Order: sequence, then structure tokens, then C-alpha cells
Amino acid sequence: MKISILLPYKENFSPEYPGAVSLFVYETGKKSKYKKNIVVFGNTNFKKKFDLQYININLSKSLLSSQTKNYLNKFIDFQKKYNFSIIEIHNRPMYIKYLYKKIPNNVYSLYFHNDPLSMEGSKTMSERINLLKICYKIIFNSNWSKKRFLEGLDNKFVNSNKLVVFFQSAQKNNLDIIKHKKNWITFVGKLNNAKGYDIFAKTIKLVLNKYPKWRAKIIGDEKREKIKVNHNNVDLLGFLNHEKVLKIFKQTSIAVACSRWEEPFGRTSLEASANGCAVIITNKGGLPETVTNAIILRKLSVKELYKEISMLIEKEALRRKLQILSIKNFYLTHVFVTNMIDKYRDEKLQLNRGFFIKKIQKSLRILHITNFNERLDGRLFFNTGRRINNGFIRQGHSVLGFSDRDIQKYYKSIIDLKGAETLNDKLKKTCYNYNPDLIVLGHADLISKDQIAELRKDYPNTRFSQWFLDPLNKKGPDYERNKERILDKIDVVDSTFLTTSPDVLSFLEDKNSYFIPNPSDKSFETLNNFDKSCNVDLFFALSHGVHRGVLKAGKSDDRIQFLNNLRSITPNIKFDIYGIDKVQPIWADHYFKTISNAKMGLNLSRGDSIKYYSSDRITQIVGNGLVCLIDERTGYQNFFDENEMVFYKSVSDLSEKVIKISADDNLRRKIARNGKRKYMKYFNSDLVSEYIINKSLEIKTNKKYLWERK
Repeated sequence: MKISILLPYKENFSPEYPGAVSLFVYETGKKSKYKKNIVVFGNTNFKKKFDLQYININLSKSLLSSQTKNYLNKFIDFQKKYNFSIIEIHNRPMYIKYLYKKIPNNVYSLYFHNDPLSMEGSKTMSERINLLKICYKIIFNSNWSKKRFLEGLDNKFVNSNKLVVFFQSAQKNNLDIIKHKKNWITFVGKLNNAKGYDIFAKTIKLVLNKYPKWRAKIIGDEKREKIKVNHNNVDLLGFLNHEKVLKIFKQTSIAVACSRWEEPFGRTSLEASANGCAVIITNKGGLPETVTNAIILRKLSVKELYKEISMLIEKEALRRKLQILSIKNFYLTHVFVTNMIDKYRDEKLQLNRGFFIKKIQKSLRILHITNFNERLDGRLFFNTGRRINNGFIRQGHSVLGFSDRDIQKYYKSIIDLKGAETLNDKLKKTCYNYNPDLIVLGHADLISKDQIAELRKDYPNTRFSQWFLDPLNKKGPDYERNKERILDKIDVVDSTFLTTSPDVLSFLEDKNSYFIPNPSDKSFETLNNFDKSCNVDLFFALSHGVHRGVLKAGKSDDRIQFLNNLRSITPNIKFDIYGIDKVQPIWADHYFKTISNAKMGLNLSRGDSIKYYSSDRITQIVGNGLVCLIDERTGYQNFFDENEMVFYKSVSDLSEKVIKISADDNLRRKIARNGKRKYMKYFNSDLVSEYIINKSLEIKTNKKYLWERK
């Protein structure tokens, strides 16, 4: 026995009255390749149990001790007896602390099915930090729940690979089921205000009065609240077992999940979608993550809900389209989610190991001076400097990275408060020992112009160049400062490379300046979102400075207004936006895990657009198989056509195109696939680094790069 699963005390692991946790454990457990190695532990009075290896922890009543502690102590006895390799605990963070004290040398994984900030054992920051220390993995059922867990925590925890999202799952039905749909509107859940049942109850009477050929199926109960709905076309079915609920969903045309509270996930909308219902949801918590296609209420009100239900009743073609898309784009199947869970189990049980060795032949010696951000613990690893560095290496050259800002920070002292003297002295010694053929500077502001001039004298056969990525539009951020950063060394380098077209920068005059695109890199851009269904329509991440890494209080810019305008005029679109509205920016692996669930990425930069300028987010969007949405004023249509990128004129034009692509998954996949194929082929780090070398060393070649052809 390798894996034990501990359910919450009194969670019914039974088909007769199962909770969401039991359903999840059962459905993924029976699909797991570890099925024979999994034992589920729980406590239930129901005789009939789900068909998995299960041990019921029977407890006798005790007035002297906590039943929860008795439950955990008995589980500890089983653990000592069987010595499970992994202990998976569901929805009880408080169990972790207790078990860890008793049996510390075990592997713990914690699954959250509810809001972490509402649960004993994870409410405070110190409790959550402690969970991160103890657990091998902390697993959330939605990105919303994960964000809640991270609220208030230091940025160093945000990108922890211990934090993963495994959505709930459902059995996907086939499209034939839509032929058998009845005129049913179904509500499933607790019949209380938190679930929005009060709004549904008032609305459904109005709907059924207007459309007497339709019926409402209401499934659920509530002892504490009594919200009545009396109508001849309403069937109050009370609590039903899971199989009966699914049977009703198969026949349902419209399903409503109009929660008022922040749902951590939302099983009702998930299963309704998997069974081809036209689903109406609120934009609360993780609800939007449960479905690929749904109507999202702008406001939870009788008026708004009545309008959306009526529209689906009257517009049969729209209703049918939503039903088809719900099934067609549904991907959160039991097999899909189980594979994610088993992958983490594989990782821990060390079943998958692979190693590779790549031999590099060396020719040139290149000293690459830029900020490699070693002091930031990998948060900014995926940057352009490393992409260019990778390109140099793949060209077969010897490359020595010299991280100026890390060195400066580490070597500060009383006699050298800024560390600048030590930095420049270290550069001289490095050049002496390495004797480079080419020195490439990237945003190396801490290296003085005088030092470069001195090195040119000492190494007359060495060439020098610089690259610069920041915006250079006059109405953009830090224009004067960025201009001066380029001009500072332009007279002591042989070539300058910019991600803005030099022909629109008058201050460059006729210096040896060249445009380079933000390079993609095959080792960084590894996602292919066009090959899968995605849960988020549009992704955007904003920051107040890469080195700051967090939001700056009171800071705002034009992008926030643009995003707010876009969201206000773009209905039923699922946005995933970071860096505004108190949602911290994201970095590194956390960034890639997040965009892996997005269809489109907005390539929006600060200030007015200028020819060919884009931040490096363009590589992360296009290179990972998202549809790239970009302002046409950048001129990128000189390189890409409308089958490879989406160009917009204004926020309203962008809104229309986002809605169109969100509704047409084939179009989305085609544009994203074409865009990645072309970008990775013509704008990759191998070609960009080759171009830098050729221009810096004045190597003449007949090769024409795509960005030179326009």
C-alpha cells in the first residue's frame, strides 16, 4: 500500500449521500493507475460504500475527548501499521498540524475544496506558511482558491512548486444527448441566499408564467432558510443522490448556478456543462473556471437572470450552440484530472526519471554582461538576457555570463557603498582571465562608459555591442532616462540593438543601431495552448517593475484604464488579470502555470504604441500557443498576418475580436498555432543571437532575417 487518503471526519464515502470531496476521491481514485495502492479512510454510518479500498474508522462516543482527535489517532495507528508512502488529506488543514506532530517523517499532501481563509488551520499567514513547510504538495480545486491561500504571503511563496491546481472533474457526455433535451430549467444546491436561490426562486416564477411550456427542476434542501416557490410548473425534488442528479442534467436544457458567495469551484456548473446544458453562472470565486462556455451574469438580480433565461428560451439556436460548446469544449474529465494527480504521485514516488546531455562545440568567446537576477532566486529566470544567452550557446560559442547587478549588490562595502568600483574592477579581471572576442552588454547601466573605453584600449581585437529592451516612445514611461541609458555608451560600442525600430528614434542619428525582435526560446516557450481546451479567455499580467515584484500602493498607469474599459464592454468573457485590483503580479513558473489555461494574451504596453516596440510578454504569449492580441500601431502586421496574430485599432475593436475568438475555438486554435509556428521559426533566440554576432563582428552574409525584410 503506497497512498492513503484521509477524508474529513463524518464525510460520507457512500453513493447514498456523498459530499463533493467523496465524489472527487471516488471518481479520480477509480481512474488512477494507483487504484490498487490507494486506501481511503473515513467515518460514515452508511452501509453502502463506494467501490474503492476503504477503511471506516469507527468511533465510540466520548465525553472526555474530541472525536476529531480520536479519528486522527486511529488513523495514525493505521499509518504506523501500513507505512503509506504518501498521506493525502482532503479539506482539513488543521489535520496536518496534528499529524505532523505525531508522525513527522511522512509525506503529506493537502487538498483544498473550500476557501483556505475560511478553514481552521489555514486562516492566518503563519498557519499557511507552516503548511508550505510541512506539505509536499498543496492542491487547490481552482485558481481562485490558490489566490486566496496566497493572500498576504511574501512573494517568495507565490511561485512555490508545492502549490498546484487540480480541478474537480466530471463525466463528459456525448453530443447525442442534446437531441433528448427537455424544456427544463434546473437549479441544484443548497436552497439558501448564499447560493442565490432567493433570486432564482423569484425569477423562475416570472419565467414560467411567461413560458408555460417550460418546467423548473429544483434539487436540494436547506434546514436553516425557508425560501418558498409555489408554481404548478416547479418540481421541488429535495435532496437526490448523485446518479439521479446527473440523469436530470442529461435532460436539462438550461442550468443555473447563481451563487452570491465566492464559490471555491462549483460542482453544479461543472456537471451541467459536462452534460450539455446551457449554463448561467455568476462571476463568483472559481465558478468561471468550471465551464468553458457559459453566460456570466453581470449582476445577480431578478431582472438580469430573467433576461438571460428568457433569451435562452426564445433563441433556440443560441441555446443549442451553448449546449454543443459545453460538451465539445469540456475537458475536465475524470481521466484528465486523474492524470494530473498521478503525475505528482509519480514525481514523488520517483517512477519517472530522465537525463540528457548536450555537447557544445565552442568557437567565439562571448562575455555577456547583463542582469541574470541570481539574487531573486529564479523569479526572473525567464528573461530576455537568458534567451539571448541560450542563443549564443546554441550557436556553438563559449559564453561567460557576468551578472552586473548581482555582483554590485553582493560586493557593497563601507569603502565602496554602491559597489560600483568593485564591479568595474571585477570586470577588468574577468576580461583578463577570459579574453573575450565579443562583449555584449544588456542594460548594463552599472558598467561605466569610461571602463568600456579602457577595455577597448586593452583589447583592440574585441568587439563591443549593447542591447536594450525598454520602451522608447516619448509618451511612455521613463523616456528621457531610457534615451540617456542608450546614448551613454553608444560611442564606445560597435553596435546597438533595440526592440524599437531605430528609424523612428531621431536621437540615434546614423549610429550603428538595429532592430531585434523579442526572442522566443524553445526551452522557455514550451506550452502549446492551441492543442487543448482552455478555461480562461483572456490573460494579462501587469507589474510595477520586475525588480520590485509586487504592487506599489497608489501607482497607476494607462493600461489599467484600458483593461477596465475592455472588461466593462466585453460580456461573458473570462478574464484572468494580474497586477491590478490588489491581485499581485506573477512570475516565473507560476506565470507559466497560469497562462497554460488561457486562450488569448493581451500584448499591451504602457504609453502610445511605437513602431515594432513590444515588451517581452509577446514571446510568452505567442510562444506558448496563445492568440496574441496586439495594437496595430506597433506595425507587427509587417511580419504577421491576421491568421497569425490579432491586430486591434481600439478597445471596442479589441472587444469585438475577443468575443469572436472566444466563441470560435477552431479559429482560436488556428491563429495561435500559426502565430507560434512563425514566431518560433523566425524570431527565435538562435537567430537573434546570430544576428547580434554578425552585425557586431561585421560578418557579411546573404542571409535575410524576417525583421530586415520589411
